[in-house]
Amino acid sequence: MTSVAVTGIGLVTPAGVGAQANWDRLTTGVPTAATDVRLAGLPVQFSCQVPDFDADALLGNRLAWQLDPVAQFALVAAREAIADAGLDAAAWDASRVAVVVGSCVGGARTAAEQAGKLREDGPGAVSAMFLPKHLVNMVAGIVSIHCNATGPSMVISTACASGSTAIAVARDLLLNDRCDIAIAGGAEAATSPLYVSGFARMGTLSRRNDDPAGASRPFSAERDGFVMAEGAGMLVLERAADARARGASAWARVLGCGSSADSHHVTSPHPEGRGARAAAEQACAQADISPSEVGHVNAHGSGTKLSDTIEARYIGDLFPSAITTSTKSLTGHALGAAGAIEAAYTAMSLRHQAIPATANLAPQDPEIDIDIAAEFTKTSFELAVSNSFGFGGHNAVLLMAQ
Repeated sequence: MTSVAVTGIGLVTPAGVGAQANWDRLTTGVPTAATDVRLAGLPVQFSCQVPDFDADALLGNRLAWQLDPVAQFALVAAREAIADAGLDAAAWDASRVAVVVGSCVGGARTAAEQAGKLREDGPGAVSAMFLPKHLVNMVAGIVSIHCNATGPSMVISTACASGSTAIAVARDLLLNDRCDIAIAGGAEAATSPLYVSGFARMGTLSRRNDDPAGASRPFSAERDGFVMAEGAGMLVLERAADARARGASAWARVLGCGSSADSHHVTSPHPEGRGARAAAEQACAQADISPSEVGHVNAHGSGTKLSDTIEARYIGDLFPSAITTSTKSLTGHALGAAGAIEAAYTAMSLRHQAIPATANLAPQDPEIDIDIAAEFTKTSFELAVSNSFGFGGHNAVLLMAQ
């Protein structure tokens, strides 16, 4: 199977704006969760927010005004990824450039704001920009418009697996000669009172209002839910042979992708982890490698009781030699963007031969018997897996190599 190279990375996350800022923060092992003034008075009053994001400075006042934060994040990350890949969007064959973005909800802040205007002031107060700023497809549309891409353009929505699924779809487009370059990833900006309240009502969020930095605790015996986050992760993907031909360096290669549905429950994973394992086995089979060769797993690791236990059981069984981490312990759970952000982190881990810490791990759940990086770990490995699972039983697994 022809491999696909990750030639560019762009990141806008709670760990910072820019890929280098993200890696620098990951090396510290310091969580980004903090009190969020927008959530004052709610049962959960903290989140992981993108720091120092000046949309006017990064995009210009007029364009920034036209976009919901979800599209702002996506566009800034996409532009960074393109520059990192050494490509010029003004000069490429736009018809051969695809855009595939994962997102759960699109313009969440715009929707809440405009619903408030309708309720308080009537239909005449609703902005004519409401739909262009809110509709989930516009996340990919904005990237296509402002990055000169006229090839396939789409948004993938598979809940918290959306970003990873988008990368898998982009890889398929490349391998089926539907494009020569793919801008792929995920974006989300749903750290709003409505969505935080919804997740809180479901019992999936940590309630550690007095200790936000200690709230995201994947695989810990003291975990009590995940922490909401926002941001975007965008990758430039090319066929590895094409990247070599133009002298581009690659962060990593995507060797295999697997996807599956649990067909079990709207929110809970299959109790035996069948869907997750099936997706991982697909990814390994595509690459024709044995799971025992995988040296690192960037886990979904959300910090919820049931999900972490089931995921750890499957990891220990299928990837016995791997060192596992959950970067959600540092950056929170960015929903539809999470898988793309974590795919970028996995590629960076392969480049740097280092694994970020799983913060707040102690005490590790005694029922979770896998090797988890409790601190930033320099090591040597050639193959890594990134897991993403979502409501509705969606599973996506990416297998990457140096």
